[in-house]
Amino acid sequence: MYRWLIGGILLALIVLIVISGRGANKTSYVNGLALYSKIPGREFILERDCYIFKRKDADSDWPYIASHATVADLPADVDAKYVGTDNPKVRVLDIVTVGTQFRIVSVRRDEKAGKSTITYEILLADEATRKYPRVDALYMLDHTAEDPASPPSIVTDYAVPRRTN
Repeated sequence: MYRWLIGGILLALIVLIVISGRGANKTSYVNGLALYSKIPGREFILERDCYIFKRKDADSDWPYIASHATVADLPADVDAKYVGTDNPKVRVLDIVTVGTQFRIVSVRRDEKAGKSTITYEILLADEATRKYPRVDALYMLDHTAEDPASPPSIVTDYAVPRRTN
């Protein structure tokens, strides 16, 4: 009698662990893979004002950077008056203006429920003066034409490569 009860409890625990693990996010840094090894260190200049924000529906290691153009939950015009405000889906933390320079510091792969997404962690050039110097560029990347044989690119409406002489 007790063996059946203990067996049922163990089976229920195993099922619970499997179900909870299916929704878990697995993060791996892929900087060392040949496809991504030349991405860290690349420098860019912002071509549009952006928000630094956190999504309320998804936990992330770093805040995101983007504008209303790719994240409809953000205010349409980038203005400091929105810093610290909440809406149902995002919390605005800061703004970043046109001309701000940044460098890609890491390439990350996030896997959740069988879907894999590549994103870049970037470091803003004026990091000493920023509350959030390291941010996630997920919403600045072009994933539409993402090919397993080539990494996603930064949308040129957001940023252009910084030319070094």
